[in-house]
Amino acid sequence: MPPTDADDLLPRLEQLNEIGIALSKERDTGHLLERILLAAKQLCGADAGTLYRVAEDRTVHFEMMRTDSLGIALGGPGREPVPFPPIPLVTADGRPNDTLVVAHAVLHDRTVNIADAYDTTTFDFAGTRRFDAGTGYRSKSFLTVPMKDHEGEILGVLQLINAIDRASGEVVPFSARDQRLAESLASQAAIALTNRKLIGQLEDLFEAFIQLLNIAIDEKSPYTGGHCQRVPVLTMMLAEAVSRTQQGALAGFRLDAQGLRELKLAGLLHDCGKVTTPVHVVDKATKLEGIGDRIRIVDLRFDLLLRDVEHAQLRGTIDTATAARQRQQLLQDRDFVRRCNRGSEAMSDADVARIQALAAKSWIDGDGTERPLLDDDEVRNLTVRRGTLTAADRQVIENHAAMTHRMLAALPWPKALRAVPEIAASHHERLDGKGYPRGLGAERLSIQARILAIADVFEALTARDRPYKPGKTVSESLAILGRMAAEGAIDPDVFEVFVREGVWRTYAERHLQPEQLDIHCWDGVPAAAGVSVPRCC
Repeated sequence: MPPTDADDLLPRLEQLNEIGIALSKERDTGHLLERILLAAKQLCGADAGTLYRVAEDRTVHFEMMRTDSLGIALGGPGREPVPFPPIPLVTADGRPNDTLVVAHAVLHDRTVNIADAYDTTTFDFAGTRRFDAGTGYRSKSFLTVPMKDHEGEILGVLQLINAIDRASGEVVPFSARDQRLAESLASQAAIALTNRKLIGQLEDLFEAFIQLLNIAIDEKSPYTGGHCQRVPVLTMMLAEAVSRTQQGALAGFRLDAQGLRELKLAGLLHDCGKVTTPVHVVDKATKLEGIGDRIRIVDLRFDLLLRDVEHAQLRGTIDTATAARQRQQLLQDRDFVRRCNRGSEAMSDADVARIQALAAKSWIDGDGTERPLLDDDEVRNLTVRRGTLTAADRQVIENHAAMTHRMLAALPWPKALRAVPEIAASHHERLDGKGYPRGLGAERLSIQARILAIADVFEALTARDRPYKPGKTVSESLAILGRMAAEGAIDPDVFEVFVREGVWRTYAERHLQPEQLDIHCWDGVPAAAGVSVPRCC
């Protein structure tokens, strides 16, 4: 017994339902559009089909084109674009472009079903005839369906060409049932496209908010702002290198597109806690810097002591030789304090003792009160052994990582991005558990967190916009990272990829000054770090 209409309709309805479910799950817009076109062709038994997108400039763009009998597959993921110009919705004189069927479908929000394009006089199919003449194809039946979202906006057009009769294989007109199925699919497709568009807009809005936050940090401190921009760049370079490596301990590790996005967001947000850090600590270029550099106040005290020597000489209290000797000593002491204040050199025990001895000296203020040449806070700052930060300053700085976790953990992250707070807040943790803010060890640090940690350190070492140090060269920075890997601070396997894959070189070529890229291959650091990396030159 021949199949009835009901026998044919049921499997097609089931197919339509399956297509709707598949469309709702697709996250990539390009693949989503391809699914829509292929599903429509299959559902209606069409040999060819074209998908169009309506642009904001009132034109309709060819997105993709498929013709099975000619083997044509243009547009879509990984394919050559469709080489046809956009279709204007209005003519040059401002009238609706009703002569072209695709424009007409958009302008009037109606499906157009044509049995034979060569027999109609309603629409201009000159372009179709040229295509047929050039390819030997015969375009006959056309089904042109607008794709309209829930708000009535037409997002695109689905056009099917040449319905193939399942029994005879001949080209036949699209049936009323084909039209209803195509319209139903177009409606589902428009909803899927709208959802994808809304998700994309939300993602764009969120990333724009992150950029806004980084701009705020930049305005607060130009030093950290540049860091916030560069660390995600280097993080993604390293993440992609780790994901593609075919050797070493990480050969089997892969991050998919969603994992890469999660890591990128963590990189962008890793220092968001610094919005709570006082700028005079973040930008502390000298040891006595606060709201201003207090070295000027210390200089003024030395000036007063020099004046006292001059007055004593004028009064005859001290002779000329003694005055000269005292002036020379004061100038030497002032220069020593200035040098210590810069924090560019490590403080020796002798230097610390000399600062403490100077603090024991005194000067007389305007009220006649005797005061120490250096107060306790100034001594505490000037005797910092390395750099410019006291222990209290470092605690303030280190608190930014805890604040990053606290701020990000308060957000309602979707499941796919739930690890962002943990990754972002762990960039100062160490594999040996001696990092901060929580002292996590290797067993609690993800590969993503380890990638971000290396990117953060390398960027900080090579950064040239810090107030307290010049940017280090690549060789110096790799040597430091190598020692950190050997000491258990950073992951030696991730560092091995960083070196072997030349991530450091690519980053340096794009973001550092030419003089900082003082090497172009490296084989010394891996040996020092206890990892095996072949020579790259």
